Amino acid sequence: MTVTYTARVANARFGGFSQLLLLWRGSIYKLLWRELLCFLGFYMALSAAYRFVLTEEQKRYFEKLVIYCDQYASLIPVSFVLGFYVTLVVHRWWNQYLCMPLPDALMCVVVGTVHGRDERGRLYRRTLMRYAGLSAVLILRSVSTAVFKRFPTIDHVVEAGFMTREERKKFENLNSSYNKYWVPCVWFSNLAAQARREGRIRDNSALKLLLEELNVFRGKCGMLFHYDWISVPLVYTQVVTIAVYSYFLACLIGRQFLDPAQGYKDHNLDLCVPIFTLLQFFFYAGWLKVAEQLINPFGEDDDDFETNFLIDRNFQVSMLAVDEMYDDLAMLEKDLYWDATEARAPYTAATAFLLQQPSFQGSTFDITLPKEDMQFQRMEGLDGPLGDSQGDFLQRFLPAGTGMAGAGLLGRRLSLLRRKNSCVSEASTAASCACAGAPDGTAPECSCGDPLLDPGLRDPEPEPPPPAGPEPPAPLPGPAAEPFTAVPMPAPRGPAPPWLPSPIGEEEENMA
Repeated sequence: MTVTYTARVANARFGGFSQLLLLWRGSIYKLLWRELLCFLGFYMALSAAYRFVLTEEQKRYFEKLVIYCDQYASLIPVSFVLGFYVTLVVHRWWNQYLCMPLPDALMCVVVGTVHGRDERGRLYRRTLMRYAGLSAVLILRSVSTAVFKRFPTIDHVVEAGFMTREERKKFENLNSSYNKYWVPCVWFSNLAAQARREGRIRDNSALKLLLEELNVFRGKCGMLFHYDWISVPLVYTQVVTIAVYSYFLACLIGRQFLDPAQGYKDHNLDLCVPIFTLLQFFFYAGWLKVAEQLINPFGEDDDDFETNFLIDRNFQVSMLAVDEMYDDLAMLEKDLYWDATEARAPYTAATAFLLQQPSFQGSTFDITLPKEDMQFQRMEGLDGPLGDSQGDFLQRFLPAGTGMAGAGLLGRRLSLLRRKNSCVSEASTAASCACAGAPDGTAPECSCGDPLLDPGLRDPEPEPPPPAGPEPPAPLPGPAAEPFTAVPMPAPRGPAPPWLPSPIGEEEENMA
C-alpha cells in the first residue's frame, strides 16, 4: 500500500517534517537498517583489532594505511555520480506512473457515442470497456509481480471475468511469439466498426473520436511494456553501486580513530563510534536505496504502485459509467444563483476571513504616481499643420552627407507631399472647395494648387478623348416592357483620397 502523508504536510509550520521522522512504514530506516548495522559491525571489529589484537609494529603499519585511505577516499565522486543517477531514476519513476492505463476518458467517449437503451446497446458498451480492461490486465501482469501473483495464468483472467472462453480460444490460437496485450484493442476496434455499421455509432466523427481515445489508452499500455523492457543502462547502475561501496569500504579503514600519543594530524581525539561517518553512510547509502526502490515501481515495496487496486477501481468505474449511468440525467432545474447578478458561494465560519481579503488585480495595481508624472506630453513637432509635421518628420531621415542634387530632389518630393496632403485635408474638411462639384453635376477645375490636379501647375499634355460610354440596352420585348431611361453617372467629387494610388512617382521622374 502506498504511503501517503500529504495531509500531514498540508501547512508549513515549525517542525513540520519532524513528525514524519517517526514513521516506520515506507521510511529510510526500514530500507537501510541492515546495511547500517553491517557497516557499524565491520567498523567496530577493525577498531577492536587495532586496539587489542595487533602488535606495536602492526599498529604502526595499520596507522599508515588509515592515513592513506582517508587521504584518497575523497577522490571518489560519490555525490556527483549519485546525484545524476537518482535524478534520472525519479524522472523515470514519475513517467511510468503517467503511463498507467486509466479508462476515464475512454469510458466517457463510449457512453456518449455508442447509443441504445436496449440489451444489445448495453452489450456493446460493456464489451468495449471490458476489452479495454482486459488489455490493461494483460500488460500489468507482464510488468508487475503483484498482478502476476493475482493472475498467474490466462485461466485466472477468464475466471475473473475479463475474458470469455471463446475469446480465450481466439487469443491462444493467434500465432505470435510476442506479448499479445494489444489483441483486445483490435477486438475493440472491430466491435466499434460493427456498431457503426448497425447505426449504434451515428456518424464517422464519433467513431473517429472513439478510436483516437482507444489509441491513447493502447499507447500507455505500450509505454509500460517499453519501460519494463528498456531499463536504465546496467553500466550506469554498476558505476553508482561500485562508487558507493568502494567509498565506504575505504571509510571503514580511513575513518578509524588512531592513538593520540602518536601525534598524527587530525587524530587528537579518540572515540569508539564514528558519529559523522555513520551519518555520511546514512545519507549516501540511503540515497542509493531510494534509487533502488524507485527504479522499478511495479514490485511489492511499500511505495510501489498499487496496481491491483487500480485494476479493481478502473473495472468498476468503467462498467458503472457505460451501463448504469448511460442516458441517466437529473431533472434540469434553475440553479441557486439564477437571479443573482453576482454569484458567490457561501463561506463557513472557518473560512469567513477570506471575504475580507481583496481579489488579486495585478502586480502593478497598487503602484502610485505623482500627479505631475501622470500628465500626457505632446511629441515635438505635432503642434503645426499636418503637412509640416510630416515633412519635419521625414527630414530627420535625410542623410547628413548627401550632395546638393540629392538634397534638392528630396526637397521637391517633400514639397509635393506637403501640398498634396494640404489639398486633401481641405477637401475632406471644408465643403467650400471648388472640387466638391456643382449643383448641375459638373465638376469645375480644381484650384487647390496641387501640381498633380491643377492644369496650370503641371506640364501641358494632350488630354485623351473621353471613352465612349456603353450603349443603353435595348428594351425587353413584351407587353410589360417600359422605355429605358439612362441614369446619369455622378461626377468626380474632389481630389483622390490619399490611400488611392497617385502618379506622384511619374511627377518626380519628370522633375528629375
